[in-house]
Amino acid sequence: MRPFLLDEAESLDHALQLLAQDEDAHLIAGGTSVMLLMNLGLMEPTHLVSLRRVTELRGIATTPEGGLEIKAMTTHRQLELSPAVKELCPALTQTFGHVATIRIRNQGTLGGNLAHSDPAQDPPQMLIGLGAEVQLKSASGERRIPLEELFVGYLSTTLQPGEILTSVHVPPLPAGTRATYVKFLPRTQDDYATVSVAATLRMEGDRCADVTLTLGSVASTPVRARSVEDALRGQQLTDAAIKDAAALVPDLVDPPDDSRGSASYKRRMAGVWTERALKQLRDAPANGTVHA
Repeated sequence: MRPFLLDEAESLDHALQLLAQDEDAHLIAGGTSVMLLMNLGLMEPTHLVSLRRVTELRGIATTPEGGLEIKAMTTHRQLELSPAVKELCPALTQTFGHVATIRIRNQGTLGGNLAHSDPAQDPPQMLIGLGAEVQLKSASGERRIPLEELFVGYLSTTLQPGEILTSVHVPPLPAGTRATYVKFLPRTQDDYATVSVAATLRMEGDRCADVTLTLGSVASTPVRARSVEDALRGQQLTDAAIKDAAALVPDLVDPPDDSRGSASYKRRMAGVWTERALKQLRDAPANGTVHA
C-alpha cells in the first residue's frame, strides 16, 4: 500500500477547508469501502481526510413533518436499532439489518455507503423508494438533490470536488403505505445479493393508488422501475396483473456476469423477485413490513 497523508478533521468546516486545499484529497468515513478499495489496489490516495471526529455529522432526528434527517456519519447499526427509523418505516430497519455483518454495520456509515455508489449495497434501493434526498455541502455552498440523482455509474456519483454528503432526508410515508426489502442471496447471509428489490405500495380499496419499485445488483446504479409502477397504478393487483408488470423488469436491467450468476440468470431473477415482493406487499397489512 502506498504511503499517504491522513488528516483528522475536527469539524465540518475544517473538513471543507482541507478538501479545498488539496484537490486530490479523499474523504474517509467508517473506512469499510475505502480500505477495501485500497487493499484491492483500486484506489491509491495520497491524502485522506477523516470525518471520524466530526460530531455534527452524527445523529438521527425526526423532522417537524414526521420524516427523518439522518446525518452522514451515522452507522448502519445505529440506524438498524433506531426507534425513530422503525417508527417511520419498519422495512427501512429491515434494510439496514441486511447490510453485511454486525461488525461492518457498527463501522460503516450511511454517508460513506451512498458516496461509495456500489449498486450491490442495500440501503440505496429502499431509500430511493421512500423518496429520500441528500444534502451536499462545499466551501461555496449547499445543494439538496433526490438520492436517485446521486448515482451516475458504478462507484461514480454527482458529488463535485470539495463536496461532502452531510445528511439524508427521508419524508414521512403517506398513511397506509406498505414497504418491503427483499434480496436473493446465493451464498452466505453477508454476501452481496444476486438481486435485491425495494418496494412500497399504497392501496385505495382494491386498487393500487401508488407504488415504487427499485432494484439493486442488476445494473451499474440502482434501477427505478418506473414502467412497472405505471403499469400497476390504478389497477386491481391480481396475480395476473402483477405477473404482467413484473415481466417488464428483465428489459429494464443490465446486470453483469459474475460469481453470483450470469446476466441472463439475473434478469430472470429480477422479474421473479419483483413479482414475489409485490405479491407480499399486496397481502401485507398497511404500514407493515414484509419479511422474505
